[in-house]
Amino acid sequence: MQEELNQFERNKVWELVQRPTHQNVICTKWIFRNKMNEEEEGIDFDETFAPVARLEAIRMFLAYATHKNFTVYQMDVKRFEQKTLGDKVYKLKKALYGLKQAPRAWYDTLSQFLTDNGFTKGKVDITLFRIQDGESILRVQIYVDDIIFGSTNKELCDKFSNLMQGKFEMSMMGELTFFLGLQVKQLKDGTFISQTKYTRDLMKKFGMEEKSSMKITMNTSVKMDMDAYGKAIDKTRYRALIISLLYLTTSRLDITFAVGLCARFQSAPKESHVTASKRILRYLKGCQEVGLWYPNEGRFKLVGYSDSDYAGSRVDRKSPPGTCQMLGNRLVSWFSQKQNSIATSTPVKRVHRLRQFCCALVLWMRQQLKYISTDKQLVDIFTKPLCELRFEELKNKLGLIELS
Repeated sequence: MQEELNQFERNKVWELVQRPTHQNVICTKWIFRNKMNEEEEGIDFDETFAPVARLEAIRMFLAYATHKNFTVYQMDVKRFEQKTLGDKVYKLKKALYGLKQAPRAWYDTLSQFLTDNGFTKGKVDITLFRIQDGESILRVQIYVDDIIFGSTNKELCDKFSNLMQGKFEMSMMGELTFFLGLQVKQLKDGTFISQTKYTRDLMKKFGMEEKSSMKITMNTSVKMDMDAYGKAIDKTRYRALIISLLYLTTSRLDITFAVGLCARFQSAPKESHVTASKRILRYLKGCQEVGLWYPNEGRFKLVGYSDSDYAGSRVDRKSPPGTCQMLGNRLVSWFSQKQNSIATSTPVKRVHRLRQFCCALVLWMRQQLKYISTDKQLVDIFTKPLCELRFEELKNKLGLIELS
């Protein structure tokens, strides 16, 4: 705590003043409860949006690090919380944690500091910074106050760590093992990304510890609809289950389609929908330690797949498209979500609509994808229920394994 206080004093974040007589400021709790009412746009803050790294960017960073065979490290900005003493209060001069403008102010400060020290900011992803020293490259990815970095030259990592700690008093957390809910294991022959602990917690939370496991998320014969005559159940608990499962799709691509299908019925869930959702949990129970595998070996060529199950929704006949992007044999991004409009094209599986209906024609002309035969189409796992054999085959091809 004292280190944090020293840092704020050095950076002149605040000054200790007498409590204003026109405001009943008695403690930190009052500030936290009322501070937002004291801020006026255009006076107290300007731009408050703080860019953060996308999860796809994090996975791409790890895939690149694995391909280049270097270790990724992590550091974090130190925080604090302190109550005021006596009649004194802290008058803020700069943005502080918890204030509306704080994330943006922190990004601007960090970004300026890095560029002043020779780093180049990414043009597409402005949370990615890089610097080159001869043939060695240091890459830095930021997510608000969490930073991951790595280089083919260990000395560059040490220099960056010292640079950041000298300016911001940051905590060096060593090799990256846990980031944004993802467990990361950096091994000699590759990197393993999982959410094992979170999956186990789900089993306990929803009482699945004594239940039997399933081999697949849902049967191929499943045709879920609104179930108008089914028994209604508690919306709150069903939505909590769906939200928990959606978070797990950060690394578990194998449940993406099934969770997305169950998520469509959150407004009026029935027992049949709960049964389908619980089946996903029973599937997860049998493979809790499964995760993404990024091997060191292999190409680094970007390949994308796209497919759509024509008029696949039983409720409104809208198509559930699916896409995935791989860097060599490392899956870094995937997507599966029902389209906003009914498909107007033929059932030929070449069209992928990610925009609104008004953009359908433009996308058809500009983003017409190369046809992939059914046996080579990896995104089938995102668009339809599959038999056990095909389900396991696609999981393996997409790099989802259980680390022994």
